[in-house]
Amino acid sequence: MNGVDKRKIANSFGRAAPAYEQNAVLQKTVAERLLTRLDLLTIKPEWIADIGSGTGSTSRALAGRYTSGRVAQIDLSPPMLLQSRSKSRKFFSRQYYCCADAEKIPMAAHKIDLAFSSLTYQWCNDLDRAFVEVKRILRPNGLFLFATLGPDTLKELRASWAAVDDTTHVNTFFDMHDIGDALVRAGLESVVMDVEIITLNYPDCLSLMRDIKIVGAHNINQARLKALTGKQKMQRMIAAYEKFRRDNVLPATYEIVYGHAWAPAQDRPAKQDGVAYIPVESLRKTRDRK
Repeated sequence: MNGVDKRKIANSFGRAAPAYEQNAVLQKTVAERLLTRLDLLTIKPEWIADIGSGTGSTSRALAGRYTSGRVAQIDLSPPMLLQSRSKSRKFFSRQYYCCADAEKIPMAAHKIDLAFSSLTYQWCNDLDRAFVEVKRILRPNGLFLFATLGPDTLKELRASWAAVDDTTHVNTFFDMHDIGDALVRAGLESVVMDVEIITLNYPDCLSLMRDIKIVGAHNINQARLKALTGKQKMQRMIAAYEKFRRDNVLPATYEIVYGHAWAPAQDRPAKQDGVAYIPVESLRKTRDRK
């Protein structure tokens, strides 16, 4: 259980919707890298679910890749879906819109050939429930391809706040092994996962925090401090972050967990236990972005 406030998630991303695409550099990078993984797979999906579709840029890319397929955009934030709809053609569109939580998708069973999700599952409270939903909507032999954030994400910011107090200031994220085990428990098969580290560089700590807020991804954990952070405490945190400065920039680490799995050829109940296959050679891949 992740302990995030879904109402605040929807509101936060709703406020970010108008300026989201021009500011979501990390999100765009991860989505593009996730899309390239489809190059290795010979699938021709008739129905695609883009879970956590946001403003729809990835949904439109999926429709361009699979020209005979239809895409169901699923997102928790109505303003995000409205932004997406404004960018799609009004007639003969192959895009469909559904405002829903990834943990409870209002869709018939065995409808989807490809379930795609980029940077959404870090906002789920119950991964088991979310992945059972994916398995439920997938057709036999359907593919689930996703990326989410791992626990080393924003580790510098988390350590800097920890030097000031013991309050939750940074969102917490699921470990790769826990994600893999949840996929297996859900009844998905041939689970494969790997991790990539992406480092974004900033001139100062406030620029990083501004970037996080502007795309709606600031702290929405239920254990967060409800009151405003005092100026002195903020200054102490910024001073602590300065210890990470290298080559005149401050790094911000993002741990990206990629995974894919398949629905079984015949529907079977979810497993109570199981272990996901995680190749050792793929556990640590590092990319820097400046």
